[in-house]
Amino acid sequence: MTLQELEKTVSELTPEQLAKFREWFITFDAAQWDQRFESDVAAGRLDRLADEMIQEHQAGKSTGL
Repeated sequence: MTLQELEKTVSELTPEQLAKFREWFITFDAAQWDQRFESDVAAGRLDRLADEMIQEHQAGKSTGL
């Protein structure tokens, strides 16, 4: 299925079907984001950023929540 076919199919959904699709897509999208984030963490891609934030916190450049 092409993107154009998918867009056409989604545009033809009834309001009830669109609501169910939207609910499903939000859940799907969040799971994809979580998976990518976990993969990035496991691969160490966020280590440099975390180290910088820890240094800034230790230097008093952050505030409590």
